[in-house]
Amino acid sequence: VQLQASGGGLVQAGGSLRLSCAVSGLSSRTYSTAWFRQIPGKEREFVAVVFRSGSTTIFADSVKGRFALSRDSAKNTVYLQMNSLKPKDTAVYYCAASERVILSSVYRESSYHYWGQGTQVTVSS
Repeated sequence: VQLQASGGGLVQAGGSLRLSCAVSGLSSRTYSTAWFRQIPGKEREFVAVVFRSGSTTIFADSVKGRFALSRDSAKNTVYLQMNSLKPKDTAVYYCAASERVILSSVYRESSYHYWGQGTQVTVSS
């Protein structure tokens, strides 16, 4: 199983970016996909998750209303659309996946078996 995260970059505050997480080795709709982010020196923070059904998503309060998730089953790819970006959104963003994720545990790194390599997002003020 491999996860390939991409789409990061440098953007001004208020701008938008779309991150992609391409998954190989897992059949579409058999896994849930989450995004986490990490600032140097801090723990990885949960951002959002889309459950394997594709119909249920959960967002961290810090990004709710600004970020959105979508999935292209044909491409086995999940997208994190980030709008109204703020400097505090600056971090390395990681995508993660797992066949089984319990609702109460979506925020935990240990809930996800597979991880991508991370993509840097930098928001300038």
